[in-house]
Amino acid sequence: MTTISVEYTIKYQLDFSPNYQWTKDGKCFNMKTGREITQVYSNGSIGYCINGNFKSLSFLRKHLRLIEENDCLF
Repeated sequence: MTTISVEYTIKYQLDFSPNYQWTKDGKCFNMKTGREITQVYSNGSIGYCINGNFKSLSFLRKHLRLIEENDCLF
């Protein structure tokens, strides 16, 4: 059995739901479940399903916050 590990650097998180975080290259992850969230197209808008509700990219960009180095939990 072969194991492959991939490491991502998280840069942004949502201010209203901090468990959804984005990498430098734009991938979205739910940190509670550890899953990558796929970008979807709905009603003429591109976005993500956040907490079960569709949110467009224009809405999400307003709520992105930069994760600073001193926000470390340890």
